[in-house]
Amino acid sequence: MNRDRSMHGGLRKKSTAPAFAVEDVSRKPQQGRSKASLERMLAAGRELMLERGSEEFTLQEVSERGQVSIGSIYLRFESKDNLVRGVIAEALEVLRAEESALLDRLAKDCKDLASFVPAYVEGYAEVLRRHAPLLRLTMERASYDPQVSAPGKENALRAEHDSTEAMLAHASEFGGSDPRVKAQSAYHIVFATLARQLSLGSSGEAVHDYDWNLLKRELGRMCLAYFRAN
Repeated sequence: MNRDRSMHGGLRKKSTAPAFAVEDVSRKPQQGRSKASLERMLAAGRELMLERGSEEFTLQEVSERGQVSIGSIYLRFESKDNLVRGVIAEALEVLRAEESALLDRLAKDCKDLASFVPAYVEGYAEVLRRHAPLLRLTMERASYDPQVSAPGKENALRAEHDSTEAMLAHASEFGGSDPRVKAQSAYHIVFATLARQLSLGSSGEAVHDYDWNLLKRELGRMCLAYFRAN
């Protein structure tokens, strides 16, 4: 059994995995060689999406870069759309794993609110920064593709849930009478601020060219003061 801290120092509850995976949009490879081919297809698609900042690539380009035949691609994905969905599904899985690893590390290393808050803001900001380019493309597709928007929302709710529970592990140090409201509000403030600076909103541009390290530091200080306030 995983021993994660909760609001009262016991188990930190974890949300269930979102129902979206590469297998949902592809045919499952039956052999190790086929699995390796699938991984090359996904890697090639991801690289092309990141290089161009869009889905403007062809399956022929995926074939050439991934060293797989067009026939092999169609054996795994019935369309380019499904290949893109596969890339996104894989990216969301990696994002989820990194966020979970961050919270597990903080649960072990941060014994009080003063150490947890800045470490959380710093760590979460860097996770989002690493994934921002593909998250932008995910959000663009989610605006018209229900096969991406639904799991995307599940992923967002999972992130909120897990971060809120991690904050509530230090609820005994909160001021005020409703620690859950404070934790949820803090999460939304942190995410909204970081997302805007990373151009994850609908505008595609950050509001200001603000110093990233300064932003993380001051955001952590503000959240700590908010938690302590009555």
